[in-house]
Amino acid sequence: MGGLRLVLAEDNLLVRQGLASLLRGVEGFELCAVCGSLPELLSAVRRHVPDVVLTDIRMPPDNTDEGVRAARVLRDEYPDIGVVVISQFADPVYALEVLRGGSRGRAYLLKDHVDDLDQLVHAIRAAAAGGSYIDGEVVETMIRSRSRLVDSPIATLTQREREVLAEIATGSSNAAVAESLGVTRHAVEKHANSIFAKLGLVDDPEVNRRVKAVLLFLAGDPEHAR
Repeated sequence: MGGLRLVLAEDNLLVRQGLASLLRGVEGFELCAVCGSLPELLSAVRRHVPDVVLTDIRMPPDNTDEGVRAARVLRDEYPDIGVVVISQFADPVYALEVLRGGSRGRAYLLKDHVDDLDQLVHAIRAAAAGGSYIDGEVVETMIRSRSRLVDSPIATLTQREREVLAEIATGSSNAAVAESLGVTRHAVEKHANSIFAKLGLVDDPEVNRRVKAVLLFLAGDPEHAR
């Protein structure tokens, strides 16, 4: 079978079965293994060497941060494997942990949204292609929180710039942002340059680096975003 080869890790039986059913129904996806714990996941990865791992953030043996740990291990051992972490936590701290060490091939999707097949497939394909994807709800939470701070530069952004910022932070390229917002790519580039200038960030044409920069800024850590 061709297409993207996937390994799924989720300890909740109903969620695991539901996700497996969704993934098997997507043309071009091949589900190689379904696991319920971190040791099972790492064993399956070493056996199948998939294109993408889709993993819960918490599962046995400790039910703490196994998904984040898996992302770290795979970055070291299999840097070309994409990782999509599904989580019940909209707190940006968890998303940033997934991106620690680089946002290339990493995605963070809220569990509440995994039944949105288009979004799930987009996150998986983005990770497989070496891109990145952050759930829009996490990004919106960060923007709202940051904009409430006194003298926040977020307050200086226009409504359109805030819309472009939200799209950039999810991992979208300028072309994808333009298509999503119904504007030209040139307009997006102009807005992006203005956003980075107002936020004091060094823009970078490489999508993954600018995603991490924006997320670190929104999380209140602009020094490490430069």
